[in-house]
Amino acid sequence: MESQIIRPGHLTAHQTAAILGITLDGVRQLVCRGKLVRSGGTVGQPWYAAADVAALATKRSARQVA
Repeated sequence: MESQIIRPGHLTAHQTAAILGITLDGVRQLVCRGKLVRSGGTVGQPWYAAADVAALATKRSARQVA
């Protein structure tokens, strides 16, 4: 459900999950663990900074290679 207009440079939870290759629950777990911070949106439809998601994706992929 992505009906909100998102600010440039931000991603929805669905987009974030797709980029990281995880579920929405996985995104919530990353937030709970402090690995990802909401940068806007609403409680039901949070946004995440695209740069933060990209950095996390890079870190996760580097860990899988090593």
